[in-house]
Amino acid sequence: MVRLRLRRRGRAHHPFYDIVATDARTKRDGKFIERIGYYNPMTQPSTISVNHERAIYWLGVGAQMSDTVRNIFHYDGVLLRRALQRQGRSAEEIERLVEEHRQRVLARYWRNKEKRAARKQRAAQQTATTEEQPSDQA
Repeated sequence: MVRLRLRRRGRAHHPFYDIVATDARTKRDGKFIERIGYYNPMTQPSTISVNHERAIYWLGVGAQMSDTVRNIFHYDGVLLRRALQRQGRSAEEIERLVEEHRQRVLARYWRNKEKRAARKQRAAQQTATTEEQPSDQA
C-alpha cells in the first residue's frame, strides 16, 4: 500500500520535511517513490509547497495520507481542489476558489496569532498588577 507522508530532512532542531509517496512498510526516512512537495515548520507561517496534480493522482490511485499530510493538504487546498474537480467545475473557477481558501486560512493564522499575543500581554499585565499590590499578611 502506498502512503503519503513526511520524510524528515534538515539538521538537529531545525526540521524540514519532504512530502513523499512511499510504500507503507518503509522507514520514515527510507526510500520513496516520488517527492510531491515540502513543508518547513520553522518559518512563520509554515512554508508549504505541494504539486497538486501529483498529490491528486496519488490519492486517486488509492494512496493513504498520514494525519499530518492530511492537515497540510487541507491547509494548502489540495483536498478542496480534488473535491471541486470531482464536481466538474471549470479550471478557472477551481483556481479562484482554491486561492480564496488559501487567503482565508492565512487570514485565520494571523488573526489567531494576534489574539494569542494580546492574551499573553493581558496575562503579563495582570501578573504585574498583582505583584505591585502589597499584601497585608505579615
